[in-house]
Amino acid sequence: MDSKAQASAEFILLFGGIMVVVLLAIHMYKNYMNDLSGQIQSNEVRDFNNQLNSLGKYFR
Repeated sequence: MDSKAQASAEFILLFGGIMVVVLLAIHMYKNYMNDLSGQIQSNEVRDFNNQLNSLGKYFR
């Protein structure tokens, strides 16, 4: 009976450890995406978008 309880406790601890790793990875990915969004707002992207918009008048 004790071995079944120990196995259950080990599975709970293993699952908890996996959840901690997943939550840390999600947090790091969120920070990465926030940093990336700041870089996407650069002048080069804005200029490219303006050029695409100016080409739009030829396709209307």
